[in-house]
Amino acid sequence: MAAMAEMGQRVMIVGCDPKADSTRLILHSKAQTSVIQLAAEKGSVEDLELDEVLVEGQWGIKCVESGGPEPGVGCAGRGVITSITYLEEAGAYEDLDFVTYDVLGDVVCGGFAMPIRQGKAQ
Repeated sequence: MAAMAEMGQRVMIVGCDPKADSTRLILHSKAQTSVIQLAAEKGSVEDLELDEVLVEGQWGIKCVESGGPEPGVGCAGRGVITSITYLEEAGAYEDLDFVTYDVLGDVVCGGFAMPIRQGKAQ
């Protein structure tokens, strides 16, 4: 991501881990508020503003964390689906060259496969 950004590419990383720690190093070790966490605080995803969940980090890399429910409480994949749908509707994918989704590799959950299934990732 850093190399692409330094070459002038416009890139975004979408963290799809319920721990919301995919963007931490790009944001200088700062924890980022996730889409799901902020939606819970505000009442719903419809109440969010894009600049509340999309943060520009080092090298101009755009960072978003989808987040998820507390362990054992719900389906983390639903957080991914909700977040990606919100990002599309809010225009977060406009004017980007690359988007990287950091997804869990050891969970058999449809929500984590959504970026690939719907053609949002290759």
